[in-house]
Amino acid sequence: MTVAASLTGLTTLVTGAGRGLGAGIARACAAGGADVVLVSRSAEEIERGAAEIRAAGGRARAIACDVTDLPRFAALVAEAGPIDVLVNNAGTNVPQPFTDVGPEIFDRVLDLNLRSLYFATQAVVRAMIERGRGGSIVNVSSQMGHVGAPNRSAYCASKHAVEGLTKALAVELGPHRIRVNSIAPTYVETSMTAPFLADPGFLADTLHRIPLGRLGRVEDVTGAVVFLAGPGAGLITGTSVVIDGGYTAH
Repeated sequence: MTVAASLTGLTTLVTGAGRGLGAGIARACAAGGADVVLVSRSAEEIERGAAEIRAAGGRARAIACDVTDLPRFAALVAEAGPIDVLVNNAGTNVPQPFTDVGPEIFDRVLDLNLRSLYFATQAVVRAMIERGRGGSIVNVSSQMGHVGAPNRSAYCASKHAVEGLTKALAVELGPHRIRVNSIAPTYVETSMTAPFLADPGFLADTLHRIPLGRLGRVEDVTGAVVFLAGPGAGLITGTSVVIDGGYTAH
């Protein structure tokens, strides 16, 4: 089976698919043959993304949903029909010194990065178990799920938790033939990272920490998602694919 056809016949749901990495993942999964369901709060963005995929010959539909709205997401799972692959990409980061982080910011980061991911996965997994055909979960974590960094205490906490959850679910869901893995990218050039990378000092320090000497691009990440989602990764579960240019190798 070629990579180009590796997801043929599989329905893949991607959260946070309106822009940046999520939109790129949706396009890559469609190029791999998947029927893609794009999910985001912004109906306009995902409708445009789904239209672009269809124009390129793929299959895609858009369903607007705030993933932190748990009852709405559970209803969405039923609306979307059988899901073979879930890519948990929705996330946020609000960098602040640890001593400045208040409950509101902490809750905002953990609610989207961890709580919504936990219960979105639960809703999809319940349907997967009922179908009895197995499936694949790919959690978009971060290199910050493996290391620490200043001004990112809430973000690091959420992503370390995602890495632990990935391992726990891989063990628990393995008997149901549901694989659970994560990807852990470095700084990828997207609208979310643009404000940080606009700081020349931060950018220089970041590039100094990456042995390959460059930031990540969306296309550096999408191939790993397609691989982990598909049958070529049939014996891979409970692992994290670190896509960081060597950042965490120090």
